[in-house]
Amino acid sequence: MVAQSLILSHSWPLYEAAERVPLLARPDLADQGDAGPVGIWTCLLETGALIWSPAVYRLFGLPPGEPPTRALAVSLYRPGSRRAMEELRAHAIKHHRGFTLDAQISRPDGARRWMRLSALPVVAGRRAVRLTGTKQDVTADYDGPD
Repeated sequence: MVAQSLILSHSWPLYEAAERVPLLARPDLADQGDAGPVGIWTCLLETGALIWSPAVYRLFGLPPGEPPTRALAVSLYRPGSRRAMEELRAHAIKHHRGFTLDAQISRPDGARRWMRLSALPVVAGRRAVRLTGTKQDVTADYDGPD
């Protein structure tokens, strides 16, 4: 069961998507080389396949081009962040709502990063078929500059 306070503070209706995740309307603004800290991602719900832009690979410290698995990506979330993300993800899929969450990850090189994860379901008929959104490195907001 999803904690009610988590839903109330992090979940939002899909009609707010353009305001909450404006980059999805302008993907040309994402991934401006190494200066672009915001990446776009998609998860196909039927297969769990992930599609990441270069900025998401950089954030997770994974080599670009190697298709990431959901199991690997989820394993990189710190335990509290993983629980919150999974609860909000399930709620988003079931209730067709978006969410935004600051989550901490541990990269394969051992570095810890904070990211702002924004997600919204894409609905076909009455069923969510994929999640899409942005991931932005916000480590400096928590730890100060590197």
